Amino acid sequence: MPEGVPSEYPIEVVWEGGMRYRGGPAGGPTLVVDGEKAAAPSPVDALLVAIASCSAIDVVDYLEKRRTPPSACSVSVRFSRAPNPPRRLTDLHLTFRVAADTTQEHADRAAELSFNKYCSVATSLAPDTRLGWTVELST
Repeated sequence: MPEGVPSEYPIEVVWEGGMRYRGGPAGGPTLVVDGEKAAAPSPVDALLVAIASCSAIDVVDYLEKRRTPPSACSVSVRFSRAPNPPRRLTDLHLTFRVAADTTQEHADRAAELSFNKYCSVATSLAPDTRLGWTVELST
């Protein structure tokens, strides 16, 4: 197993009752997850939000560096899970809706680079998790 670079900070998670937990960097901002999906997204939903936001950050950053910054970006995620525990994610498809004065080729390249090189959340999934994406471009 390759060695990694140790994180500069630990993540702390505290049980708030029921299936709710609050976590984040010690002394920093936190987020809530709720296994019952009543007070917050479930842990799996939070992972999907993390994948979508991590890749969207890359897409926006790429387009900004090309001097074609988007005026809007949103991502929807469709996914499948294994039928039996641990019910891991098996398939994900992200649809990016990007408003930018750029070409489809550049918008597609931004998503491709995110998933194949930059998005640490997506690349942390099991290697056999199928991952696809579509970029819907508007101006």
